[in-house]
Amino acid sequence: MPAPPLHDPAAEPLPAATPATRNTTCYMCACRCGIRVHLREGDNGPEVRYIEGNPEHPLNQGVICAKGSSGIMKQYSPARLTQPLMRKPGSERGANEFVPVDWDTAFKMLEDRLRHLRATDPKQFALFTGRDQMQALTGLFARQFGTPNYAAHGGFCSVNMAAGMIYTIGGSFWEFGGPDLDRAKLFVMIGTAEDHHSNPMKIALSKFKRAGGRFITINPVRTGYSAIADEWVPIKPGTDGALLLALVHEIMALGLYDRDFLARYTNAGQLVNQDEASDDFGLMLRNPDGDVVNPLRPHNFYWWDRLSGQPVADHTEGADPALSGRFTMPDGPLKGTPAVPAFQLLQDRVAPYTAEWASGITGIPADTIRRLAHEMGITARDQKIELPIQWTDSWGKQHESVTGNPVAFHAMRGLAAHSNGFHTIRTLAILMSLLGTIDRPGGFRHKAPYPRAVPPNARPPKGPEAVQPDTPLNGAPLGWPESPDDLFVDAQGEPVRIDKGFSWEHPLSAHGLMHNVITNAWRGDPYPIDTLLIFMANMAWNSTMNTSEVRKMLNDKHQGGEKDGQYKIPFLVVCDAFQSEMTAYADLILPDTTYLERHDCMSMLDRPISEFDGPVDAVRIPVLKPTGQCKPFQEVLVELAGRLKLPAFTTAEGGRKFKDYPDFIVNYETAPGSGIGFLAGWRGKDGEKSMRGEPNPNQWAMYEQNNCVFQHHLPPGQQYMRNWNDDYMRWAQSVGLRRDRDPIVIHLYSEFLQRFRLAAQGKHKGKQPPERLRERVATYFDPLPFYYAPLEEQATDLAMYPLNAVTQRPMAMYHSWDSQNAWLRQIHTHNYLFVNTKTAAAAGIADGGWMWVESPWGKVRCMCRTSEAVEPGTVWTWNAIGKAPGAWHLAPDANESQRGFLLNHLIREELPAAGGGTVSNSDPITGQAAWYDVRVRISPAGPEEAEVTWPQADAAMQPVPGMGSAPKRRGWMAGWKGKR
Repeated sequence: MPAPPLHDPAAEPLPAATPATRNTTCYMCACRCGIRVHLREGDNGPEVRYIEGNPEHPLNQGVICAKGSSGIMKQYSPARLTQPLMRKPGSERGANEFVPVDWDTAFKMLEDRLRHLRATDPKQFALFTGRDQMQALTGLFARQFGTPNYAAHGGFCSVNMAAGMIYTIGGSFWEFGGPDLDRAKLFVMIGTAEDHHSNPMKIALSKFKRAGGRFITINPVRTGYSAIADEWVPIKPGTDGALLLALVHEIMALGLYDRDFLARYTNAGQLVNQDEASDDFGLMLRNPDGDVVNPLRPHNFYWWDRLSGQPVADHTEGADPALSGRFTMPDGPLKGTPAVPAFQLLQDRVAPYTAEWASGITGIPADTIRRLAHEMGITARDQKIELPIQWTDSWGKQHESVTGNPVAFHAMRGLAAHSNGFHTIRTLAILMSLLGTIDRPGGFRHKAPYPRAVPPNARPPKGPEAVQPDTPLNGAPLGWPESPDDLFVDAQGEPVRIDKGFSWEHPLSAHGLMHNVITNAWRGDPYPIDTLLIFMANMAWNSTMNTSEVRKMLNDKHQGGEKDGQYKIPFLVVCDAFQSEMTAYADLILPDTTYLERHDCMSMLDRPISEFDGPVDAVRIPVLKPTGQCKPFQEVLVELAGRLKLPAFTTAEGGRKFKDYPDFIVNYETAPGSGIGFLAGWRGKDGEKSMRGEPNPNQWAMYEQNNCVFQHHLPPGQQYMRNWNDDYMRWAQSVGLRRDRDPIVIHLYSEFLQRFRLAAQGKHKGKQPPERLRERVATYFDPLPFYYAPLEEQATDLAMYPLNAVTQRPMAMYHSWDSQNAWLRQIHTHNYLFVNTKTAAAAGIADGGWMWVESPWGKVRCMCRTSEAVEPGTVWTWNAIGKAPGAWHLAPDANESQRGFLLNHLIREELPAAGGGTVSNSDPITGQAAWYDVRVRISPAGPEEAEVTWPQADAAMQPVPGMGSAPKRRGWMAGWKGKR
C-alpha cells in the first residue's frame, strides 16, 4: 500500500476537525526531551499539527530544538518503510529490488532460521543495534538466545568515555553524570559537539553565563556551544591526553590539589607493591588480617601513617596517610617489601609531562597551559562552596556540611574517538579528582543508577563453553572485566565473539566493536556467521568506517568450493523506519515505527534520563497508529522470543509469558519476585510504590497521566558524595541500584589494568595472552595514564598527510536520520569541508571551491568553506549529510548526493600491523573506533573536473514497494512563494 503523502501543516483543517494534545518523549536525538504533540483530525485519522516542548518535564523544561519540533516531518517522510520486504529472487544485494511479504511470512522465515541456529550453533546469529535506547531488551534477547555476538552503537561512539571514567570514578558523563553548572564558577568543555545533551546543556549554559560563570572550551573547532565560550583553546585532534597530563603536572607541582579529598576518597594513599621480583608487583599491598569489607573487592589496604611512621589499615581513625615517599614494610608477612603510595607513582609519572612538552604536541602555548592549570586550581581552592547538609561517610564519620570545589568539566566524543582515548579520559577523571570535584557541588555529579563499583559487577561470559545449543548465555553479552580471567576467550586466548570484544585484542570493550563486525564476518575471522540482524544502524554508509569497501563486503560471494556463489554473510536482516543506504543490502527488511507510533521506555536498567537529585525514567506512548504495516522493533523481539521459547519469555508450561511489548515492560522482573523491572514509577498492585514493587497492570496509564515521566527526589543528605555516602548506599542497595554498599574509592592508580600487564609479563596464574599480543597488552595496560600518538598517526607518513580530519554532528541533525527531513534539510542541504583560511590559501583552494581530500586509504571530492573557527592543522565537516543518490527517497540529483559528501570513505576500520596483517583501528584497551585519527592532504580540483562530489554510486537507489512519493515543493518550505 502507498504511504500517506508528505504532510502539509499549512493545509486547511477539515470541517469540524477536533484538536487534541498528547504527551510523549522525543526521539529526534538521544536527549529524550518531554514533548507535547498537537493533533487534529485528518482524512485518515489524527494528524500531527505541531510539536512543542513539555514545560512540566524535568529534563528540558519546555525547551525544544529544531530537531524536536521537526519530528512532524519525520513522521510523514516519504522515505518511510511501510511493509516487510524480501529481496527479489534473482536480484543482487545493493540493487534495491524487493518484493512485499506479510508479517507472518517474515516471522516464519526468521523463526525457522533462528531456531535452527539456536539448536546448532547460537553464535552464528549476530544482533547489532545502532542508536537504539532499548539495550536492556536487545541484550536480554541476545543472552536468552545464547549468542555472544551482540552489541550496540557505543563501540563506535564513546565507549572510551564510559570505560575511562567508570574504571576510575565509578560514573561517566552524559546520562550517568555531568557538570553542576548551577553552582560551578569555572566550566571547561573538551571535545564536545552540540549534539550531546543538547537542550539541558543549553538551559544550564544560559544560567551559568548569566550568573557570571567563566566558560572555557578546548576543541579543534569553534562551533555550537564553543561559539559562546569566554575562551576558545584550539587543540590538535588526538592530543588532548598530552594537555591533560600537563595540567595534572602543573596542579601537582603547584600544590593546588585537594589533599584532604584525595586522602579520604581516592586510593592516593594506598601502598603499592614495588618488589619487581614479586608476582604482585604493581598491585596494592593488602593486610591479610584487615577488614575485607566486600569479598568481591577486598578493602584491606594499607596506608603509611604520617603520624606514627608505620603502615596501618586504610581509613584507620586518627591516621593521616602519606601521599608521597618511599617505604619498606616492617615486620610481618610483607616484611622488607618496598612500597610507595599511589599518589607518589602518579607524581613520578607526570614529572616529564611539562607544559613545554605538551605545547609541542598540542599546539597550545606553554603559557596558556600553565595559566589554565593555575585558574582551575585557584578556583577550586579559593571559591569553595559549603551547603548545610549533614551526611555520614562509609567509614562512619559524620560530616556537618557538604563542600564543593566549583570547577566543572564536560567531555564527549572528541576525547573518546581516538585510539589513545582511554588513557586520555582516565587522565581527565584523575584531573577532576585532584581538584576534588567528584559528586560535589559545582563539580561533576552522578546520575542514577551510577555511581557503581569500579568496575561494575556485570562480567561477560568467560569462554566458548558459555555458548551452548538451546541455552542462554551464563552471563550478559557485555560487561566490565576486572581481571584477565574475565575475558571471553578460548583455551588458546583467542576471541569467542565475532567482533573480538573482551579478547586480548580489546580486553575492556564494554560496548563491543560494531565497526569490525562486517569485516570480520566477511573474512571469517575468527569464524563466519550465518545471520546478521542490524537495527537502526546505517552500516553501509555513515555508521561504518571504510564505507566503499564495506559495501563490497556486503555483496561479496565465495569463489569455488561447496559455498561457491553464496554470499560470505549469508543472510542479512535490516530493521529501520526509513529506506537508507543499508536497506539496499538486506535480504529481509522489517519496517520499524517512528517514536510517535509506539510504546517505549527510558529505563533504569538501561539508559534513563536521571537528574542529579535522583532517578528519572520516562516512556513513550503511541500518539498515532503505526503507518501501513510498520511494527515496533520491540514488538518484533518479544514476538520472536515467544516463538523461539526463550526461557525468560516463556512460562513453566511452555507458553508465551508476555502478549506484547507493553505487557513485557509491566510484568518483566530482573529475578522472580525482585520487584525490579524496566520502569521504576508506580509499581505495586495499585501503583503506590516506586523503584521497587510488584508489577502494576495500570503502570503505562499512570505514566501517561504524569507527563510520561517518573522522578524520585533523594533527600538532601543523599544527593552528594555518593561514592562514599552511607545513607545513599543503603538506599541504593535497598532498591537494587547497587548489589553492595561498600565505598566506591576513586582509582588514581588502577590495579585492574596492572593485572592485565602482569598476565602479559607471565606473572598471572590464570589466562595468558597469545605470544603475539604480550607486548601490546604490557604496553597499553599501564596502571597510570600515559600519552602516545594515535595508532593511525604512528602508521602514517605525516609529511605526506599533514592534516587531521574530523567530523561532528550539527545541532540541527542527528546521524543520517535528519538530512531527509523536509524542514531540517533546508538548514543543511549539503556539507562543506571546513578549512582554516590560511591553510586553504596555502593549498591554493578558494572559499566555495571544489577540492580533493585524500588519506592513505581513499579520497573524496567536495566543496571548501574557509573559516577562522578551525585549528590550522585540522579540517572538518558535518557527518551524515552526504547521501548516496536516491537514498532516503531523495531525488537522485538532490544536493545531499551531488554536493554532500561522506568523510568515512577516507577512514579504515583496520590498520597495517607491525610484522604483517592488520589490526583494528581502535583503542587497544576498549576497542573504541578511532574515527578522529585519520590524516589527510588537500588539493584543488581541476577546472575541467565535474562540480559534483566523488565517489558516486554506479546507479541511484529507487523507491521500494510501499514508499510514498515526494513532492518537489510545498507551500511551507522556506523561501517558496508558490501556491500549495
